[in-house]
Amino acid sequence: MIMRLTALAIGLVLAGASAVQAQETSATAPAAASASPDWRTVPADNLMIIDTNRGRILVELAPEVAPLHVERMRLLTRRNFFDGITFHRVIDGFMAQTGDPLGNGEGQSPYPDIKAEFTFRRGPETPFTPVAAPAGAMLGFLHSLPIQTQPTTLMATTGDGKVHGWGAYCPGVAGMARDDNPDSANSQFFLMRQPYPALDKRYTVWGTVVSGLDVVRAIKVGDGDNGAVTTDPDRMIRVRIASDLPEAERPVVQVLDTASTAFRTLADETRTARGADFSICDITLPAQVSGAPAPAA
Repeated sequence: MIMRLTALAIGLVLAGASAVQAQETSATAPAAASASPDWRTVPADNLMIIDTNRGRILVELAPEVAPLHVERMRLLTRRNFFDGITFHRVIDGFMAQTGDPLGNGEGQSPYPDIKAEFTFRRGPETPFTPVAAPAGAMLGFLHSLPIQTQPTTLMATTGDGKVHGWGAYCPGVAGMARDDNPDSANSQFFLMRQPYPALDKRYTVWGTVVSGLDVVRAIKVGDGDNGAVTTDPDRMIRVRIASDLPEAERPVVQVLDTASTAFRTLADETRTARGADFSICDITLPAQVSGAPAPAA
């Protein structure tokens, strides 16, 4: 079970990596901002804590986007399935893949494969903040997840009063690996190191990194075919859902609230600076982490 890319596709994403890195803003906010209404606390039940030998990665789950896959991530985490599993496939400028107990891209959990959730239905109740409206589409955020969606105006013309939306594969976005069968995702997943929009609507998005993107980018890059890490791969030491830990052991993550004036200012300034080249991936949500530190590796 492995995600495949052509050599041309890998070359294209590598070519754009340095430009994107130069545009990113800091993901760490001042501690003094913690009392501000501009900040949203990530719910503990939607916070996945991935402690690696490189450091801590915190992922906000997106059950509104992929409920079946989020349920699987919680299940495997609560079974301690991910503890000790390596990052077996890592491509610089692209992504880091893990979740295979065999460590070679062929393994999976003992549970059945999951039906694809490449898109979701967005209704008036969905917590969506638009930031741009290119022809026939809208770009914005669902909590911390960058998404693209059909225009809100189309809701009046659909039978369920909703429109299609899908996660955008920006840096930090978490997706499920699969083979050629769209419904073959199981336990392997990947964390984006750089944007790759060709994956949109082809691989299920289930969350996004809210802290630790630097750790994702520090994971050892593969030296084998198709990004395989053949010697001494980095690994996940411990993976937990924050709500399963005693309160004193939980990290607390606050992300700039996309419903806030501060976010609107950030989005407007970013869109103006980028002009016609603007992408939803150009906006990096600031975050701050408090509470229990990561355990020693």
